[in-house]
Amino acid sequence: MIKLEICCDSAADAVNAFKGGADRVELNSAIAYGGLTLSIADLEMVKAKTNIPVMVMIRPRSGGFTYSEIEFKVMKRQAELAIKYGADGLVFGILKENRELDLRRNKILKEIAGDKETVFHRAFDIVPDPFAALDQIKEIGIDRVLTSAQVNKVADNLQLAEEIIKYAGDQLEIVLGGGIREHNLKEIIEKTNCKDVHLSAFSNRVDQSMLKQKLKFNKSCISETEYQLIDIQKLTSSPPVC
Repeated sequence: MIKLEICCDSAADAVNAFKGGADRVELNSAIAYGGLTLSIADLEMVKAKTNIPVMVMIRPRSGGFTYSEIEFKVMKRQAELAIKYGADGLVFGILKENRELDLRRNKILKEIAGDKETVFHRAFDIVPDPFAALDQIKEIGIDRVLTSAQVNKVADNLQLAEEIIKYAGDQLEIVLGGGIREHNLKEIIEKTNCKDVHLSAFSNRVDQSMLKQKLKFNKSCISETEYQLIDIQKLTSSPPVC
């Protein structure tokens, strides 16, 4: 039996995924930026309106997977609150600057999850040695890995996807995601023997309040390698505000 996990960007998404037959949801915000942590209010709403497992993304910002001490403290608190308010599991992935796993920090988040499920997310797709990373993830005790087989679309690297699933064995569940759609789902399942798939099923909607005006509120000029942080020097060099 194939399990279907739907990647959701809001409480409304998760409720629709539940109504559409999802086995599990991954709850995010800002999927356009790779997925960030959604509010506790959204989590509460999803738990009230559905009865399927809700996995909560723990990621404080976009731009990568190496975090400052302040950011990690935020992640720990996000994880604690998610568990407190009913998350069925946590989704996270912390790397060092060389793109290898940060074992200490990932272990801490695993400990916060307690007996809830844990998933190492697609930070896995940029580690230098995926098989060494699988060994480390097993050692930490994480339950699942979400991967696109280290390419943008998993369908473009089904051989590695199959090898990852075989290597993980019975000790670790592998969830395939990344570019999975109705037209390629059957082939991906047949060629990799995967038992878990992760996909989105979005269709565009129009917010009427944004029609017939010229202002733009979305920032789309930031690259994958960048994130924004308030610059103290810019503040201190600015003229005083009266």
